[in-house]
Amino acid sequence: MSRREVPQEREEISPEEGRFLVNLSREAISRYLSKNVVMQPPPETPRNLLKRRGVFVTLRSHPSEELRGCIGFPEPSEKLVKATITAAIESATGDPRFHPVTIEELNKEIVLEVSILTAPEEIKAAPKKLADHVSIGEDGLIVEKGPQRGLLLPQVATEWGWDREEFLTNCCLKAGLPPDEWLLDGTKVYKFQAVAFKERAPKGLVERAL
Repeated sequence: MSRREVPQEREEISPEEGRFLVNLSREAISRYLSKNVVMQPPPETPRNLLKRRGVFVTLRSHPSEELRGCIGFPEPSEKLVKATITAAIESATGDPRFHPVTIEELNKEIVLEVSILTAPEEIKAAPKKLADHVSIGEDGLIVEKGPQRGLLLPQVATEWGWDREEFLTNCCLKAGLPPDEWLLDGTKVYKFQAVAFKERAPKGLVERAL
């Protein structure tokens, strides 16, 4: 996909707004861990961040890049700034795969990444043709069947070196489904795009990651 084909919604987040969201995420977690306070969106929030967007906040150990927490909201059901605060706190304290982050760990060992999502769109294609509509490095995926749902951000496929079929397979596993469930009737597959911003080091420089 060429740059001019990237959905306009993805391009609406500026580097300054991305840095604002990453710094906001760190402040929200810090306040919650140290004072048990859920902060409100600050008055200086850029107007663009008051739009409803899907967002995920990812925590990683530094410098190993080992996942330490990731929570978010794929649907644009809340103002981006507020959804980011909630996702940040939940990624640090509510991810069932990990024990809660401590304030000391946050300050010295954790780097934050914020991914802002476009609205998911169902891929309307025959199961065997689904992979043809997935672009590695551009698309994130959601696999859904009945009450089970799994989501993987676009950067996950790149980090693991997956091809399109492997990406679909691992998204099925994330949903708690058999690996080939995406090939069966009744399974819905959605794709979305994202722009991501990440700290280089704990409390460090924020740069675009995707």
